[in-house]
Amino acid sequence: MSNLNAKPAWPLAALLVAALLATAAPIAARAQTAGMHMHGAGGMMAHDEVTMPGLRGFDATQEESAELMVMFANYETLSREVTNLSNGIRTVTRSSDETVMGNLVSHVAGMIARVAEGRDPQIFIQSPTLDIFFMRGEGITSDIAVTDEGIVVVQTSEDPELVAALQTHAAEVSDMAERGMAAVHDMMMKREAN
Repeated sequence: MSNLNAKPAWPLAALLVAALLATAAPIAARAQTAGMHMHGAGGMMAHDEVTMPGLRGFDATQEESAELMVMFANYETLSREVTNLSNGIRTVTRSSDETVMGNLVSHVAGMIARVAEGRDPQIFIQSPTLDIFFMRGEGITSDIAVTDEGIVVVQTSEDPELVAALQTHAAEVSDMAERGMAAVHDMMMKREAN
């Protein structure tokens, strides 16, 4: 049984997803100017920042990968605040671009639903921090609301390991919102070094 407590954001999220499908192509086209960055012989996958193949996954839909691509290609439009709680996190994330915001809402709602279902998308560049969520997601209570502030997510748990993972992941997402794919590259390089 899931502890997902959806606020009235779900109808809004559905509308935003519909708007996204109508407007995602122009933003994805802007990603064509992002360029390409390749890693060296460390055994890591090459990172093509035009087609972003690392955003695909073994159980990710094309739509989910496209949402990630839009957000990474337009990360400069994102801003985020994180409050670490004694039992979890409160995050507020927004975009100055309506289409990116639609992708963001859809992504957040979709990933929280996946955690509740234990359905790991296995995105190729996915942080190992997420593993515990998909294995023990029933221990997380999630509340989502789309407000004037942005998408507000409060996630709590009585499990100290889940609380630590929630806080670590929140910091990782903040880094990605601030630095885009460069943050992912740095995280992957650190994992390779260990």
